[in-house]
Amino acid sequence: MTNTAVPINLREAAAAGARMRARRRFREGIIIGGLVQCAVFSLLVTAAIIAVLAGEAARFFAMEEVTVGEFFFTSEWSPLLGGEKKFGIWALISGTLLVTVVAMAVALPLGLVTAIDLSEYAPRRLRAVLKPALEVLAGIPTVVYGFFALTVITPTLQFLHDGFDVRNACSAGIAVGILCLPIVSSLTEDALQAVPRSLRDAAYGLGGTRFDVAVKVVVPAALSGIISAFLLAIARAIGETMIVALAAGALPRVTVDPREQVQTMTAYMAQMAKGDVSHEGVEYFSLYAVAATLFALTFALTILGHVIRTRFREAYQ
Repeated sequence: MTNTAVPINLREAAAAGARMRARRRFREGIIIGGLVQCAVFSLLVTAAIIAVLAGEAARFFAMEEVTVGEFFFTSEWSPLLGGEKKFGIWALISGTLLVTVVAMAVALPLGLVTAIDLSEYAPRRLRAVLKPALEVLAGIPTVVYGFFALTVITPTLQFLHDGFDVRNACSAGIAVGILCLPIVSSLTEDALQAVPRSLRDAAYGLGGTRFDVAVKVVVPAALSGIISAFLLAIARAIGETMIVALAAGALPRVTVDPREQVQTMTAYMAQMAKGDVSHEGVEYFSLYAVAATLFALTFALTILGHVIRTRFREAYQ
């Protein structure tokens, strides 16, 4: 009886193991299938967005009221005024870049210094409190930042200098910079924390101070992550809508004076999306041409970020 029971038990155990492996493969297959479907869905959504932008932008140029050369190489934008309509995209690009430069002048240095302090100087308990508190800024609705720029930042700037318009690029840029500050500080701090402790210990062993280790060892070692955080913040600033629509103004112009009123690409798109113009007119379809230009600009930043990450990435054992 013993000689026959052992093989039966072995066969049952083998069958049970096979059933468990089959169930595990089935569950893994469902998970993998779900992940593939999510990836395919993301690609299809991206392709659909590109197709819509390309098709409607082509329809804009097909109306023959503006040529591709006039759109990309002139700087006068007046689609809603009487008389001859002008569609020179550089007026909107100038306003977008001016607001972005002001925003990055606020967010990048403050975010980097904050990240270095949280990573290299702040005690662990203090860091556990400060980092989530700082990230709360990213959860504030952007319309609140826009009204904050109008009611607090702009009056303060006008008190300091009477040359500021009620709506100006500097006020909007400062508000966008505050919005981007958590992005820069949080991602940069994560990149600094990813640097191996052995590099810090080796630098301390050579006699380096905490400042020397942070600036000359940790920051260069985390350079790819820091640059990626910077580029993400720049893309976020370029794509911001509500703050610039409320605080920057609606006057397209080519200027480098942040005290003046400007209009960004996103603010113009929001203006056209209100439905105040005919959906069959050239003004409406200019929305898609501007959106396609904005998409190309942010896509170029994404590609640049990938190249920089590949070029400066550090691999540690």
